[in-house]
Formats: sequence, C-alpha cells, structure tokens
Amino acid sequence: MAASSKRKKTSFEVDTEKVSAAREVLGTKTLTDTVDAALSEVVKLRQRRQLVELLFRPGALALDDPETMADAWR
Repeated sequence: MAASSKRKKTSFEVDTEKVSAAREVLGTKTLTDTVDAALSEVVKLRQRRQLVELLFRPGALALDDPETMADAWR
C-alpha cells in the first residue's frame, strides 16, 4: 500500500503469535495489511453493535406501525 496523508509510519512491538493468528483469520500477508484490516474490523464491530442497539431500542424504528409496514414486502 502506498503511503498517504492518512497513514503514519510508526514502530511498535507486536505479539507475533497474535499477528499470525490474525493473518489467518483476515487473509492478509503483511504486518501492515494485518494491522490495517484488524483496525477496520474493530470499527465495523462498533458499527454493528450500534445497529443492534438501534434495532432493540423501543420506538427507534417504525417496524410495528402497520401503515409503515404495509408496503415493506412489495
């Protein structure tokens, strides 16, 4: 991946066993790609949790409104 203004070169220690396990799960090859993919998954996880919270919040969606749902499956 090419460096961009959103990327920052840094140095840090990592647990190589965790990196190997993450590479296998994520299907990545390089450390940079693995860390990037893992960070993306964390962000997506937060978004999924927020969606689940919304779905279970009473009144947040009009799914129990017959008028709203009348054409939902057409």
